[in-house]
Amino acid sequence: MPESTSQPKPGPSKGVVFLRRLTSFVVLWAVLLGSLFSGNKFISDTVFLLIMALLTWAGLVEFYGIVRRLGLSCYSKWGIFAGLLLICATFLFFTQRLGKDITPGRVNDFETSLLIFFVLGLCIRQFVSKQTTAGVVAISTTLFGLMYVAWLLNFIQKINFFPGVDGHYYVLYFILVTKFSDCGAYLVGSLIGKHKMIPRISPGKTWEGFGGAIVVSTIASVVFFELGGSHLYGMTMQHAIILGVILSAAAVVGDLIESLFKREAGLKDSGQLFPGIGGILDLLDSLLFNAPLMYLYLRHVLTHP
Repeated sequence: MPESTSQPKPGPSKGVVFLRRLTSFVVLWAVLLGSLFSGNKFISDTVFLLIMALLTWAGLVEFYGIVRRLGLSCYSKWGIFAGLLLICATFLFFTQRLGKDITPGRVNDFETSLLIFFVLGLCIRQFVSKQTTAGVVAISTTLFGLMYVAWLLNFIQKINFFPGVDGHYYVLYFILVTKFSDCGAYLVGSLIGKHKMIPRISPGKTWEGFGGAIVVSTIASVVFFELGGSHLYGMTMQHAIILGVILSAAAVVGDLIESLFKREAGLKDSGQLFPGIGGILDLLDSLLFNAPLMYLYLRHVLTHP
């Protein structure tokens, strides 16, 4: 009898992976948002900080893993420590444990000071390194990881604790609008997508899906405004439409940027934190750039006198 050859089991379909990632995302952010709206400040603050720290730690571990897979040097332990320090110190600042003045300008100065000391620390770290040929690369990759993961995520805290507004609702708003962008891109792209956007980076992304992301996300933004507009300081129908377009387009770009990193490293997923789904960066990619965009729009447009 001929020897039987075992065929590798096919991986889950794109639809299954999408549903798994969406479920994981919903569960993760349901815990976060549930704590924020619990009415108990201690629970709200504690769970918020723990989840932000967990996302930062897992995201940096995955990013520096990609860097190593590319054969580049990095100071991963320093980067992870600095990322967690940035998140925790900013939280302590916002909760007035490091001062009473928490105006946006003061918060930004505080954050900038931490980043300056981190860059200086990286250079000093290189002074004592036994390898002198990869110093620029190691410093650059470590710093980029900190900026891409921890610094961008930190804008969620800036939105949540933004003075004079109900930041919880703006966190909920921008997360929902972003995820509806992902859903719109997947559904429309799967149904009628034919024209590839950038196939060398993400073969599955289509221009039809991009249009679907903008339409569905903008509709979600308008609906959220109609239902909860009284909690969104400064928001109008015009702002809801503009933000729907901006956040949906940025979500697609953020997804493509993470796909670029994975493509260069020869990875299908950013990590294996969630078996069959991928890593934490696969769940956060579309949020990382939307958080600062939401914060900037909130600070300079919605609350600008």
